[in-house]
Amino acid sequence: MAANRNNDGITLHHAALIAGFGMLLMAATAPFAEFFVFPKLIVHGDVEQTIRNILANRALYLAGVFACLINFVCDIVIAWALYILLVPVNRSLSLLAAWFRLIYTAIAVSALFKLIAVFRLLNTPDYSSPQIRFLLDSFRWDWSMSLMLFDIHLGLLAWLVYRSGYIPRLLGILLAIDGLGWLIDGLSPYFYPHAWLGFVSVTSLGELFFMLWLLIRGGKIQAAG
Repeated sequence: MAANRNNDGITLHHAALIAGFGMLLMAATAPFAEFFVFPKLIVHGDVEQTIRNILANRALYLAGVFACLINFVCDIVIAWALYILLVPVNRSLSLLAAWFRLIYTAIAVSALFKLIAVFRLLNTPDYSSPQIRFLLDSFRWDWSMSLMLFDIHLGLLAWLVYRSGYIPRLLGILLAIDGLGWLIDGLSPYFYPHAWLGFVSVTSLGELFFMLWLLIRGGKIQAAG
């Protein structure tokens, strides 16, 4: 039987619960920013209205930015916890999956700085609409590029989960479908910027089911031989 405890004394079920709670916190912060704050304030194709919205709702805009920051901190913790959880399956691929999530997070945080720059510019008297438009567009393009790396992370994660023997194989399949959804979303600014992709959010159910399994069953997890 594979070891259920690493050299630092972190058990697989501890790693599962840490990852699960990290995902739970993300589930509370990410939708707030992505589906409430930014759609309300940022009007694609109308930078002047976007500027007016942000200036009239400064606190809400900053709340969305900090929600994203919390989300990315959770990504770092989750990358570490999932690495420990899946080391018994394949140490090298588990490490590679963690690195792809960390690199995705680094690019996403870099993109987030564009939104912070928008706020700083709007608090100066000499800002211009083209500057704000450029920063908002750069955020979208950088964020989409980071999603492609997150998709690779999910693909590796799906394979490790499927082969683990101590996590249901169905979750591996759902995570693979989830990764496909993120890929479609990430490619949108480059190939089909005006397409409606609301249906893609359904694929995120893979991460939701994985999170629930980690929280409910993760405390009883045992590595397979």
